[in-house]
Amino acid sequence: MSDSLIHSSINAGVLTLTITRPEALNALNAAVISELAEAIENAQTQPDIQVIILTGSGEKAFVAGADIKEFANFNAKQGKQLAQHGQDHLFNRIERSTKPVIAAINGFALGGGLELALACHVRIASENARMGLPEVSLGAIPGYGGTQRLPQVVGKGKAFEIILTAGMVNAADGLACGLVNQVVPLESLAEAADNMARKMMKNSPRALQTAIQAVLAGYEEGINGFEAEISCFGASFETEDFKEGTRAFIEKRKPQFPGK
Repeated sequence: MSDSLIHSSINAGVLTLTITRPEALNALNAAVISELAEAIENAQTQPDIQVIILTGSGEKAFVAGADIKEFANFNAKQGKQLAQHGQDHLFNRIERSTKPVIAAINGFALGGGLELALACHVRIASENARMGLPEVSLGAIPGYGGTQRLPQVVGKGKAFEIILTAGMVNAADGLACGLVNQVVPLESLAEAADNMARKMMKNSPRALQTAIQAVLAGYEEGINGFEAEISCFGASFETEDFKEGTRAFIEKRKPQFPGK
């Protein structure tokens, strides 16, 4: 559709989803969340998609935040419903994607925009990226998982600094604290994200899915991550990808993973 807020393109196994609200610096609103959630969900069952790249249109912003005008007059119940729906419908869905999701952060990633990037498995930033969680400056707190995922990525102390000062972190500082995995010139961002995707795609699709599951298990309340890893490791031995991978290693050739 010409009025779609999410532009989708597939190139040799890589799905790129681009948020296109340039007039609002790609800010998240209900329509963007709905369309993006649908695109992420659909990608899970498409065998021609192996890795997902998430980015924003233009050079100024990945996602400059949530669309405050949509919820400025909400009460406590509505605010809770807003956060619950966003987390369940989109942010958790990205994090639990069976296919790796890479955030290509071009410019501002603030509030819900940074939370969106944090839900992705890997983050690559352009040199002009500026990231932060400014919610406390508006009298609120991050509501799309920021208070939970940011400490997991940068540690509790740095997360407190970023959240409580409501300040912005530049790309270099983001790399230093582990907020992003890589920093590249803006003009090289798409290529860098694609290169990362290609490195992932050389590996077993089933193993990638299981590795994501195992890593996330360590952050689930009531789950022993080591035990989850053992279980996932054992299950790998029953896959066709494992049989092909080990056979290819013994035969000294590149594996042709069936993804099963």
